[in-house]
Amino acid sequence: MPTPSLTYAQLLETNNLIQQNADETYWLCATRTVQESKIFPVSAYILFSYLNCFYRYPALLRKIEEHLSAEEIGDRARHQGIKIVAWCMPCFYLLGREMLINWGVIKPTDAALDVMYTLDFWKRFQLSWHRNNGNLTNRQAGHRAQVLPEQRLQVFHADAFECREGDPLHQAAQAFLATTAQYGFLVSCESRLTLHSHGPYRVSDQRQMLVRDFLELAESGPPWLDGVGADIPYNNLTVTMILEGCHISLLDDWGSFESAPEMRGEHMVGVGLYTADTLSDGPLPVGMESAAALTAAFVDLTGRIKTATAKLWREMTGWTRDQQLDAGALTYYAVIKEFAVIAGCYEMEDWMLIDERAERFRPLLNDEYGNLFLGELVGYISTPSQRLHDYTMMQHNDAPTRALSYIPYSILEDGDYTASVGPLRPGDSTLPRKNDRYRTTQGVLSLAEFMRRARALVPTVCQAQYRYLCADWVKYHAQTSRADELFKLEQKHSRLLKDAGAGLRRDDIESLRAND
Repeated sequence: MPTPSLTYAQLLETNNLIQQNADETYWLCATRTVQESKIFPVSAYILFSYLNCFYRYPALLRKIEEHLSAEEIGDRARHQGIKIVAWCMPCFYLLGREMLINWGVIKPTDAALDVMYTLDFWKRFQLSWHRNNGNLTNRQAGHRAQVLPEQRLQVFHADAFECREGDPLHQAAQAFLATTAQYGFLVSCESRLTLHSHGPYRVSDQRQMLVRDFLELAESGPPWLDGVGADIPYNNLTVTMILEGCHISLLDDWGSFESAPEMRGEHMVGVGLYTADTLSDGPLPVGMESAAALTAAFVDLTGRIKTATAKLWREMTGWTRDQQLDAGALTYYAVIKEFAVIAGCYEMEDWMLIDERAERFRPLLNDEYGNLFLGELVGYISTPSQRLHDYTMMQHNDAPTRALSYIPYSILEDGDYTASVGPLRPGDSTLPRKNDRYRTTQGVLSLAEFMRRARALVPTVCQAQYRYLCADWVKYHAQTSRADELFKLEQKHSRLLKDAGAGLRRDDIESLRAND
């Protein structure tokens, strides 16, 4: 007999979400640059992370929702300018499940309620994050990520400083972008998980804006940044780039982008710099008082990040393979830890340790097996669990395969399933434990104080009187005092738009910039 907590409608939606992830995960893996490293066992640590995700995400997401719902976290993340690479959550979790199905450790009917809940959390977060474009993913939006509201975009547009190739600001910004990308690549164990982009946003007939996020720069989550990032004053930095002469043709759910022609330094003709975190109540300008001040900020940060990069290289060269494996796996697994930070319930033991159930498989993950199995799992889609009947044609490659296994509908009739992997289990790591120092926009705090302040803060635009004032409401109420209040909240730190209120159009912003 069907169980009251498991319905046909729920299973249909869950398997649809599994299929959406299956199609896009394959496309992303097949079309993005191959991930390789001469230092880190990347394939092995990716697989290790998948296992940690499968065993830990359901319990941790339920813990988070004891404090804030997925929808509230999506609203806060969008308004506070905090990017979570949330596509990775179902992708990593479901690939961990697929590994264990192939190894015979679990069946597709195991942890059924965990799978349903994890995908439902992801769906609700994503719909909230994408509220302004009405999509679940960038894929649904034609591989665009236009997530920000008009009032935020007006400020980013208005306050960006003009620059041209060869002038001091342009040179300083380009040096910062290159140096910080290299540092982020190393921080994330030679992956791209600390770099992200969204947009494009059209700022004029000939120009588009791309917003680039650089995450995990200072002493924050990863223990390997203790000391290394002590002199970097911001944990997150966002660069707003106005582009001319190239079109962003694709921006996928991993935050990677393509343009026509290929974007080069000469295409950047405007730039701005901001920082944000859970305590900032929105993005805060960095060095945005003048073009000279922004140039100096970029130069200063570039120097600090070069020093931190050298320190991190020295630290990582002393790591054992097990430490490399742990660091890479924790980078991937903890890519959604900001959920817990926003909810004010982040604990190091939840997000910076390897679960004892995942630890059992460490001996299997040598370099050769890691490379071969990961290739089968996400590239060739050739493992036994991924095989379907011969009449099938998979999206993108026409093979009789499916990247991720469904939950069988038969469990509605026979009840032959298990609900969950159970509560959180102990974890460990070969890496040093994290120091109790967390860089925030309110200074360096202990974790307890950081979480206390996070729980106490409700971002202004997420408070009851503003939370549901969406773009469609603004369209019909732009001349009201309430709309003015909403826009002034975004404009409070703006150089050109402070207290301007609602009613400005994109062309008005261009006129203000021309007179700046």
